Amino acid sequence: MPVTRRDFLKLTGMTAAGAFIGGTTFLTGCKSADKLSGTKESTTICPYCGVGCGLIVSARDGKVINTEGDPDHPINHGALCAKGSALFQVAVNERRLKKVQYRKPYGTQWEEISWDEAIKKIARRVKDARDATFQEKEGAVAVNRTTGIASLGGAALDNEECYVLSKFARTLGITYLEHQARI
Repeated sequence: MPVTRRDFLKLTGMTAAGAFIGGTTFLTGCKSADKLSGTKESTTICPYCGVGCGLIVSARDGKVINTEGDPDHPINHGALCAKGSALFQVAVNERRLKKVQYRKPYGTQWEEISWDEAIKKIARRVKDARDATFQEKEGAVAVNRTTGIASLGGAALDNEECYVLSKFARTLGITYLEHQARI
């Protein structure tokens, strides 16, 4: 079948228009109206490394529907690594624990306990460890420190949270104070 110049131009024009429309939709990140309609978007920080990439989390009825890179974030401009791209699975996973699990010392079985009980146990153990290892003086110098507790901050914390955590740790006398971004 011979192709005329006019047929060739029509076919080329339609192909270019289709590629432009499809490419524009792809490049602008056009969201599916069905999937994200009625969701509430909020921004957060990826918890995996010390870079602090920004994410947009879409939720409906208290459940995460979608996560994606934040194009307005100054660090990652919407791009995410493999771990950040898979962050949706952290929130939406049937194997994720939803209740506090506790295993008694030398025990073999896990049991569910309430958050109130877990917080009381943690507070008691921090107090006991601090009391057992607190050192007021080293020689004639007042040091007021504990070597039995350490604190490790993470990338999921923002500057204000890290500040409060470090102040709390220093109030307890913790000297082993570190952040994951420096390790």
